[in-house]
Amino acid sequence: MLVFTISRIANAIMVMLAVAMLAFLIFRLAGDPVELMVTEQTTQADRDAIRERLGLDDGVATQFARFVANAARGDFGISYRNGQDVLTLIGERFPATLELVLVATLISLVVGLPLGVLTAIKRGRWYTESLQFLSIVGVSLPSFVVGILLILVFSVILGVSPSFGRGEVVQLGWWSTGLLTPSGRAALILPAVSLSLYQITLIMRLVRAEMLEVLRSDYVKFARARGIPRWRVYFRHALRNCLMPVVTMTAMNIGSLIAFALITETVFQWPGMGMLFIQAVTFLDIPVMAAYLCIISFIFVALNTLVDITYAVIDPRLRASH
Repeated sequence: MLVFTISRIANAIMVMLAVAMLAFLIFRLAGDPVELMVTEQTTQADRDAIRERLGLDDGVATQFARFVANAARGDFGISYRNGQDVLTLIGERFPATLELVLVATLISLVVGLPLGVLTAIKRGRWYTESLQFLSIVGVSLPSFVVGILLILVFSVILGVSPSFGRGEVVQLGWWSTGLLTPSGRAALILPAVSLSLYQITLIMRLVRAEMLEVLRSDYVKFARARGIPRWRVYFRHALRNCLMPVVTMTAMNIGSLIAFALITETVFQWPGMGMLFIQAVTFLDIPVMAAYLCIISFIFVALNTLVDITYAVIDPRLRASH
């Protein structure tokens, strides 16, 4: 188990080094950073001083090693646009993104699990077939289209929900949350529903497929033969054996939701990391772009490594194969 864990961590480190190389190339290929930081009135002496302070006169290998060492400490430099520390900027935006992703994940589980069970145990009915069709539509619709439709219906036509912003937030130390205020909760509903729709359809279809497989198993047939109530067979025996792939997929998709929440955040003007990244691309703020790439990649790699190690703990055959 120790060898397996070390190998997985080593693989994660290699992936992160490759990501760091990609982020470093963004710095190298996007142009001279000094020209992005100065104005027309800046003298050549000031330009040379900035270049020396940033270490741009060093060799490429030295610059890459310094970039990796700084990134490992969470030091991604100063934002060209805001003139602030990049990690501080991301720290201010990360609570909004994580709050949105966690609420969207909770919605997807609360809605997707019952719908998956329903479409499995009542298959062939008109309403379950309708849900299956709607799930295909949900998977196919782009998230920005879903967001715009939600704004049109619930904000413009019905006027029951805010269409942009995060509402009033409360500071809990360095963490900010809108869950403790009415306007914050109201502002969270539409973007969370928009972000969760794709996840709902995935969970529903996965639970349905797993439930159909489990319901054909011998122990479920034996439970029915013993006269155990149907609801206990469905929810206590069958559903519990379907949850492992659902939990795995949900955990791994949290990284995807954080990465791709930028579309939802742009549509709803949600002040999260995705919105910060879009602004960084607009103004060619290279340090913020590189930091976003490294942090999102770290979340993906950490979650995948954790899932691999968890599987190895559960199934010893995976440890024996390495």
